[in-house]
Amino acid sequence: MMNLIKSLFGTSDTSQFDEIRSQGALIIDVRSPGEFAGGHVAGAVNIPLDQLESKLSTIKGYQKPLILCCASGMRSARAKAILRGKGVENLHDAGSWRNL
Repeated sequence: MMNLIKSLFGTSDTSQFDEIRSQGALIIDVRSPGEFAGGHVAGAVNIPLDQLESKLSTIKGYQKPLILCCASGMRSARAKAILRGKGVENLHDAGSWRNL
């Protein structure tokens, strides 16, 4: 049950994200541009959820671990499912951007 919850909403254990970030991961924030402008993790890239598929070639070109985040974890979980379905690997769902 906990694995299902973590897959849907991310996790609050930030230590794993520190390790992934130290390996050169890119943070993709899937919130709207307005939300992103209101606060975000330094160095994060804003690709709103509704633009993921149109930015797929860019995302695949990153060639590094990707950490997905949003406001609560709902959109980042959806983003992970979309990207995984399109063949993108090495994805990590942080849930809320504040977990990072």
